[in-house]
Amino acid sequence: MPFIAHPAATGSEHQSVLTHLREVKVLAEALAEKFGYAQAGALIGLLHDFGKYSAAFQGYMDDIITLKQAHANPDLDEDIESLARTVKGQKGTINHSTAGAQWLVDHLMQIAPVIFKEDSSLSQYCMVVVQGLALCIVSHHSGLINCLAEPSGGLRNRLDQGEEATHLNECTQNANPEVLNEARKLAGYDFLKSAAQALKTSLSPYRSNKTEHDFYLGIFVKLWFSCLIDADRTNSADFETPGNEPTRNTQADWHMACALLESKIAGFDTEGINQIRAAISANCQQKALGQQGIYSLTVPTGGGKNLASLRFALHHAKQHQLDRIIYVIPYTSIIEQNAQAVRDVFGDELGEQWVLEHHSNLEPEVQTWRTKLACENWDKPIVFTTMVQFLESLFGGGTRGVRRLHQLSKAVLIFDEIQTLPINCVHLFNNAVNFLTRHCHTTAVMCTATQPLLNKLPERVRPRGELALTGDNELTPDISKLYQALERVTVRNLVRPRGWDESELTALIAQQLESNTSCLVIVNTKHWAKALYHALNEHLAWPDGIFHLSTDMCAAHRKAKLDEIRSRLDDGLPTLCLSTALIEAGVDVDFNTVVRFLAGLDSIAQAAGRCNRHGRQQGMGEVLVVNPHKENLNMLTDIKQGVAATKYILDADDFDEAKLLSPEYTTRYFDKYFYERCDEMGYPTGTHGLTQGQSQLVDLLSSNEKNIEKSPIAIRQAFMVAGKAFKAINAPTQGVIVPYDNTAKTLISALLALDKRFDAAQYRKLLQQAQKYSVNVFTHKLKQLLDSEAAYPIAEDEPVYYLRDEHYSSEFGLSLEICGEQEGLVL
Repeated sequence: MPFIAHPAATGSEHQSVLTHLREVKVLAEALAEKFGYAQAGALIGLLHDFGKYSAAFQGYMDDIITLKQAHANPDLDEDIESLARTVKGQKGTINHSTAGAQWLVDHLMQIAPVIFKEDSSLSQYCMVVVQGLALCIVSHHSGLINCLAEPSGGLRNRLDQGEEATHLNECTQNANPEVLNEARKLAGYDFLKSAAQALKTSLSPYRSNKTEHDFYLGIFVKLWFSCLIDADRTNSADFETPGNEPTRNTQADWHMACALLESKIAGFDTEGINQIRAAISANCQQKALGQQGIYSLTVPTGGGKNLASLRFALHHAKQHQLDRIIYVIPYTSIIEQNAQAVRDVFGDELGEQWVLEHHSNLEPEVQTWRTKLACENWDKPIVFTTMVQFLESLFGGGTRGVRRLHQLSKAVLIFDEIQTLPINCVHLFNNAVNFLTRHCHTTAVMCTATQPLLNKLPERVRPRGELALTGDNELTPDISKLYQALERVTVRNLVRPRGWDESELTALIAQQLESNTSCLVIVNTKHWAKALYHALNEHLAWPDGIFHLSTDMCAAHRKAKLDEIRSRLDDGLPTLCLSTALIEAGVDVDFNTVVRFLAGLDSIAQAAGRCNRHGRQQGMGEVLVVNPHKENLNMLTDIKQGVAATKYILDADDFDEAKLLSPEYTTRYFDKYFYERCDEMGYPTGTHGLTQGQSQLVDLLSSNEKNIEKSPIAIRQAFMVAGKAFKAINAPTQGVIVPYDNTAKTLISALLALDKRFDAAQYRKLLQQAQKYSVNVFTHKLKQLLDSEAAYPIAEDEPVYYLRDEHYSSEFGLSLEICGEQEGLVL
């Protein structure tokens, strides 16, 4: 009897369980080898779908093939169960993800007592290996489940299930002998002891800090799980769409990459400010030859940080033979700009082969079989992604983000504008980066003009996760001297007790334009951006030079606007831009003056970087800090708290306006900001049924000491509870593809056409191309769009959406109201 793992979509041959297990084993083994656990990866790959040898599961496969609905269920328990219930009217579920875990636990627990007697110090770590690998197998469809017992079923409950639920004995009898023989060979005494010893060597130095020790233990389990998920999804996608194999895992030639970069740098101008930028870059090249670890790159805005960090990353990857460079950027608005700058170094062909942009906004919260197969897995040498996506790969629930986690090993991680790290993720981030650099052959660089004190947290919270910077960690020589050399603006504190009303702000901005030709106004809310845009359009006589920017506009739209703005600035034409904060992080524009609504000092410093950026003015540029009258920041806690910390500095008796952007005042600001918010740094989650009292994610993912159950399970983490609670941003968003131009409309039409004939590789490619034409919207706004039929899913039950033409404006982007004429889509 042939045992089928995946039915073929057409008349081609079905994929057998034997073939699937063998191929996933090879893939998972290779992925786990990067951090020293190749055999562990091989084992879970070989056993993950062991439960598909049951007659119950094969009956469902027969139903699918008979109904010719192979595409409805390539690999998902829930899809198979749904179809079976529909066809046969059955209730209950079929479980194929537990039998392999039970077989592995039964086999390894016959070996473990021998090791316990030989070396009792390995007991805990043996149990971590056994239970951790079992956890990966039982969780490979749901995402990591909780380790301790609970009503909905933790690891103990799953492993205790009987034959009628898991079909273990039946699967063992039915399994191909090659699978069983290979599993017994892999799961031997030598494997268990060496894996336990490796864990002990890695983790025992941290036993004095239980939070740190157990947090690291949990990430090891997540790394094993990541390798299994990526291997399983990759093999399923390859079966669905043969021929993708050559496009994966592109290897960069770091020697060639360095040579291309150095050749480009040799042609740069080295006069004026460029001389300082060149010195910073050269220092980064020299430091790249040093040890792996955690570094900081503290450079004033406009100091050439992007080029300097690239130079460090390429030479460091070459020096240490690393697999990839991952740029982690706070906003999708600057991903394309930064990625294109790197592509320009390598040329069109290599740039396309080596550089990947991965925004997170088109990957839905709830995945379907299509998105599971097409999901991005960061398999290019240079990846640009967001902090949201980075954090989701580490702490998000389900299987979507964790698939990419293993790619963070053997890598250079460049964290751009690290001061934007969400305050509730500080401990999680610090512990994760410490782990990656200590145990995964990874180097991290914290880049910013305003370095947060992640390595100097308030004393009482330091044990919960403080960044462990490398000795001699700063890549910039003599920071204070550098800030003086790059001083190009003066800051005027125009904050006043009653604030500024709309008419006063309009008059102030108009005055700045009259005397300075160009002015950038950065506000805290979209409401103020639109209000001032309308007011100044009425007030000024040249509306063609007034621009509005916000995140309601897709990246391609913003880029077109920014290109027009830059052209006017270069030509010396009157130019006014009203923007939300999206423009202040890494966007290369150079205005004569900037008006910044009062915000955190780090935001003010970033805004200042858009003024006299290239030092071309005769004198100093001017940055005006104002506070609008009755600004409502109640829903914007981070901005509100940043405003409070900045006012603390402005109101101090020894306040010196001339020092506001200095490293000294940055330290003051973060001392105050972190002190006031240190209780939020562990990601508070409130109460739930598993624990007594209030919890934080850093506890749930480490020692989990508040758990109400006392258990012999060596791994105590509440992975599923934590995954469901974690949101990288407080109000999650979903991307909507907008019909900005004809290219966007063609992409939407192509995605709609895929509903008729699905191709995983083409789907992934189209979603990548559509990223620049998408707008993030909050859940309540998406519901409004769908309810009003302003947006639709690209296919039935597919949580990827597109917007109708008449709801996209050339001035403001996406709108709930009709703002244009519908042209329709060509299908």
